[in-house]
Amino acid sequence: QVQLVESGGGLVQAGGSLRLSCAASGRTFSNYVMGWFRQGPGKEREFVAVVQWSGGTAYYADSVRGRFTISRNAARNTVNLQMNSLKAEDTAVYYCAAGTTIATTETLYDYWGQGTQVTVSS
Repeated sequence: QVQLVESGGGLVQAGGSLRLSCAASGRTFSNYVMGWFRQGPGKEREFVAVVQWSGGTAYYADSVRGRFTISRNAARNTVNLQMNSLKAEDTAVYYCAAGTTIATTETLYDYWGQGTQVTVSS
């Protein structure tokens, strides 16, 4: 049974940093891509970042490029999202997802975590 479990969310002031982690289990993810999405209050879920589990180029939404960094730790089976210079508009539930294609469309992802809340106070 595939499980993606996010952690690391919380409350932070604008300009601060948080590091989210996604623990993956239940299958081999070497041929998968791992993405982060988010859903803010009253908004649709949107793409944040994606990286291949085997390494390689990462891709980011324009709104987070230069502030967020996605990385994976194969030894620990985790994918992390380092978020710096946080803004109030980054407030959202952040979801980890696994799929087989580099994509910004959530329907192309097969597995999802339950989400972790990030709240940025201004």
